[in-house]
Amino acid sequence: MPRWKELPTELPSSERQLLVHLRRLKDHSGLSLAALSTRTSYSRSSWERYLNGKKPVPRKAVEELAQVCGTEPTRLVVLYEVAERARTEEAAGRPDQPTREQDRDDQEQGEQKQDDQEQTLPRVGRTVPLKWTLGAVALAVVVSFGGGLLAAGAWDDGAPAKKTGAVAASTGYLRGQTYDCDVRREGGELRAGHSDTHEMLLDINSTGFDVVEAQCLLREKGFSPGVFDGLYDERTKGAAKRFQGARHLVMDGIIGPDTWRELRR
Repeated sequence: MPRWKELPTELPSSERQLLVHLRRLKDHSGLSLAALSTRTSYSRSSWERYLNGKKPVPRKAVEELAQVCGTEPTRLVVLYEVAERARTEEAAGRPDQPTREQDRDDQEQGEQKQDDQEQTLPRVGRTVPLKWTLGAVALAVVVSFGGGLLAAGAWDDGAPAKKTGAVAASTGYLRGQTYDCDVRREGGELRAGHSDTHEMLLDINSTGFDVVEAQCLLREKGFSPGVFDGLYDERTKGAAKRFQGARHLVMDGIIGPDTWRELRR
């Protein structure tokens, strides 16, 4: 399967999280972009733009991808809502420019015309069962909080360079600093004291204490990335791939629930 292009560095972390989920879902389904175009309301070129972060992915496309791949859309819909809220807030801060919603409406109208030209198959329904919608409300709070941690920016307040555990969490992540790795077994799992996540998705350009935690655990497992600064770079991704290969996981270099589970064993 062709390797994905790196996502644009300017993408907000909430949108990056959504796209990582969509990419993995598409890869695990074994469907090509051309196949998706025949099973959904969107063309191959539209899916290429969405999944490579060139254009915001519409909610309908998220729902249809989940349906085609046989996956409950709850988590994807929640991630979409978080990303959409971030885009709306960004637009609110730039009143002199068109809003993302206006851009999306114009985009969907244009893509609708293109889709009508490129394919004639019936459209897939977008109905989401009520129980999934209700479940999404509670899940949104958790995802929003996790996305906020991942999106945390860097600042310099004169604090010491090396901090761990509760002290580090209370002072905030400092980009460019190196953190200690004090890995211990607590409650039957390994912890480095920087994050207790079991689900946060990490990929190139992810930053924060979740990344520091992963870097420390990779070193503990014998796959050291050589750096413990909270930046998910090529070295960290390479170490993650080697670890995934040793544990017979999907070797995509993206740390998700399956990789976290093995790291904390």
